[in-house]
Amino acid sequence: MDEPSVSPHRVTQLLREWTQGDDSALAELTPLVYEELRRLAHHFMEGQRPDHTLQTTALVDEAYLRLADQTSPSWQNRAHFFAVAARAMRQILVNYAKSSRAQKRGGGALKVELDEGAIVSPEQSQAILDLHEALEKLGTLDSRKARVVELKYFGGLNHDEIAEVMKISTVTVRRDWVFAKAWLYDELHNAN
Repeated sequence: MDEPSVSPHRVTQLLREWTQGDDSALAELTPLVYEELRRLAHHFMEGQRPDHTLQTTALVDEAYLRLADQTSPSWQNRAHFFAVAARAMRQILVNYAKSSRAQKRGGGALKVELDEGAIVSPEQSQAILDLHEALEKLGTLDSRKARVVELKYFGGLNHDEIAEVMKISTVTVRRDWVFAKAWLYDELHNAN
């Protein structure tokens, strides 16, 4: 998301108008953010099996439905919207991975809203769960660093956008990102 295809100011303006109840703003906003959400979801899906043609669409559709279904959204700006979208996509992927894991062990039926086969492979499910667990652990040690990772990795936000969302300096974001990447690498590779 370093180079948005649409002016961030226009997206922010439409988000604010939607927050104020203007449904026409949502209609104009939808195609603008949908393409950016697709690029973000494509980033998550790059390592997937090539035979899953709907993987990106399924993830984007579910995340978008969750975002658009909010009764009274209060979006601050474009970066805030995509930060919330990142969290939604992360949660969708984690829920799927947990569901898939439970099914593998003979667990009971869980309601899953997406076409599960279109999202992630079993190997990717495990990687998502491992990353989620490592992020949760990092969050208990330093919640700010975990949030930076979530916004950068799952949200695709750049350092300036993360700084804006979190109301911290860009230098702090960079420091947190470098530390968190190293910590997560160590956690994920030494846990196996």
